[in-house]
Amino acid sequence: MVIPVLNEADTLGSCLRKVLAVFQEHGIHGEIIVADNGSSDSSKQIAAGMGARIVDVETKGYGSALMGGIEAASGRFVIMGDADDSYDFLELYKFVESLRAGSELVQGCRFPAGGGKIAPGAMPWSHRWIGNPLFSLLVRKWFGAPIHDVYCGMRGFTKALYGRLDLRCTGMEFATEMIIKAALFGERVSEIPITFHKDGRVAHPPHLRTMRDGWRTLRFFMLYSPRWLYLVPGCVLIVLGLIGYSLAMPATKIFGATLDAHSLLFSSVAILCGYQSILFALFTKTFAVSERIVPEDPRLKRFYESVNLETGLLCGTVVFIFGAILLCGAIYQWHQAGYGTLSYAHTMRWVIPGSTLTALGFQTVLASFFVSILGMRRK
Repeated sequence: MVIPVLNEADTLGSCLRKVLAVFQEHGIHGEIIVADNGSSDSSKQIAAGMGARIVDVETKGYGSALMGGIEAASGRFVIMGDADDSYDFLELYKFVESLRAGSELVQGCRFPAGGGKIAPGAMPWSHRWIGNPLFSLLVRKWFGAPIHDVYCGMRGFTKALYGRLDLRCTGMEFATEMIIKAALFGERVSEIPITFHKDGRVAHPPHLRTMRDGWRTLRFFMLYSPRWLYLVPGCVLIVLGLIGYSLAMPATKIFGATLDAHSLLFSSVAILCGYQSILFALFTKTFAVSERIVPEDPRLKRFYESVNLETGLLCGTVVFIFGAILLCGAIYQWHQAGYGTLSYAHTMRWVIPGSTLTALGFQTVLASFFVSILGMRRK
């Protein structure tokens, strides 16, 4: 059992007594590790007096404390839980049973959707009805994790799984990183219902900060999902840009408004931003796979089988040349007008597409070299 601790003298003794009672009642041969993250109260004395092994973790952060405790654990299974007495450690045996049955990661669930219970006053309404359900939905839809309570701090896992996942987050994101990577790498994840009680601490408020930790979770989700952060928005922008081109090139009138050169310019901005976003999706995915942050993606592998550095250079050069031809055509029109005043509504239909294609071609050439460098380690 690994318990991260930072000034938990109010409740740590109660938590330890429950763990010891479960060990004795169910015949579990285990150890209690208190990962202390710099407590200034009597937490360490309480832990030592009850036979827990204390691991001092100097690097600040929830994830850092857990990493230090987990790495010091000597057992086959690891159960982790917060020291605020909100989790009923008498339910610890459920996690052990599920791990013995073959699960690699056993996530507790406090919500009725997963069979759990939340005691009155135990969870703020914003966490219960907005934050946690939303992020739990995202982790199911984006990453395929079969859980309904992404923020539950009580869970069990095998020490072998922890070694395979290579977790890197040192803050509150540590818990969600574990779930996401376990799901992405196809590990055996299960969920069991538990009861969530009101925080028993009185000396200080909870360490969780709603807005800060909520943003950090969303940020982490997006970083782990280049599809939703880059690819989908990029495709939407390109589609909107192409629609704009199809309407602005012939100066289409819609509801009395004429879509002309200015609409064409807006459409080009959408296409350029969208293409850049798609390139970032490719860069991010390639790097994440090469660093084993995420598993190999068959779609990315097929992409690289048909598109290599030379293909990218060829396509980029062709697009660049075509754009340059359009720009030269605009310069020729200016020459024909004696370098005087031009009809911008006409000339911009050469200049804007020419500039856009030139930029796209140049981006493609540079991106081809960069993604080739990123993929070198992957190969």
